[in-house]
Amino acid sequence: MKIIIDAFGGDNAPLEIIKGARLARDEYKIDIALTGKKSEIERVAEENNIDISDIDIADAPGIITMEDDPASVIKTKSDSSMALGFKMLSEGGGDAFISAGNSGALVVGATMIIKRIKGIKRPAFAPVLPTLNGCTMLIDGGANVECRPEMLLQFGIMGSIYMNKVMGIKSPRVGLANCGAEEHKGTPLYQETYQLLKSSGLNFVGNVEGRGVPEGESDVVVADGFTGNIILKMYEGVAAALMGRIKDVFTSGIKNKLAAALVLSDMKAMKKEFDYNEYGGSPLLGTSKPVFKAHGSSKARTIKSAVGLTAEFVKNNVVSEIESEISLRR
Repeated sequence: MKIIIDAFGGDNAPLEIIKGARLARDEYKIDIALTGKKSEIERVAEENNIDISDIDIADAPGIITMEDDPASVIKTKSDSSMALGFKMLSEGGGDAFISAGNSGALVVGATMIIKRIKGIKRPAFAPVLPTLNGCTMLIDGGANVECRPEMLLQFGIMGSIYMNKVMGIKSPRVGLANCGAEEHKGTPLYQETYQLLKSSGLNFVGNVEGRGVPEGESDVVVADGFTGNIILKMYEGVAAALMGRIKDVFTSGIKNKLAAALVLSDMKAMKKEFDYNEYGGSPLLGTSKPVFKAHGSSKARTIKSAVGLTAEFVKNNVVSEIESEISLRR
């Protein structure tokens, strides 16, 4: 297995990407190829004493920034590290592609170069989020702002397959993000989607309100990309604010510092439980080959986690499972 990684995608590229690739190579023992400016990758690795002798480098002079137009990946910046990653994946130069770069460009590149699975209306970002009793997948996390009911149904199908095959959850519970638990709640889009999911054969558990997401009321939360992205960003923001406030409390005086020492191991465990770095980012479900979006602020550990999840995605033939299920439903 070979995983292709965009070495110049994200806020902390290329150093943290290179470090993450090294960690992943050591832990998972799989082949890795970095795309980007070869001379720069080699210089940064040497300056930071990172051994990349067993990691391939595919030279690409261009870089897609967060400010670039998404279409630049196939137009003005077709020589970029992201574009080369897509080209390598499409031509069989690797089994999956990971980038922490421009989300819009990633969707365009995956759709136009890798292509969608036959029958899939739109690919969707599917981040896995920590909950009080495990984790849940939010789909769509922001790839499709406007959706139709049949698209949301497909999101539920893809999310259910991923959570079963990669996360090991038997018969994942699928919920629909909504403003109330009752069947009639929500806009026409959500009312129609409710009926499609209800008759889909999935383990549909009904509507899930915002507070039900962190409580783990379902293993998959289906939403349009606009709603899903707001949930995602709010989720991350509240977690960061809460952990920051807890830190302030425990460091505000001698008494509190002594109390912190007594519960330090428990606090570290809780922080890890709610740390997005443990999940690394999100797969872009619905593409004909595995594409994974790592967090834009990814550090080395995040990249390593992303590689681990992507490897499981490949090993469990998630793309083939989605193809088969969608084919049966056409």
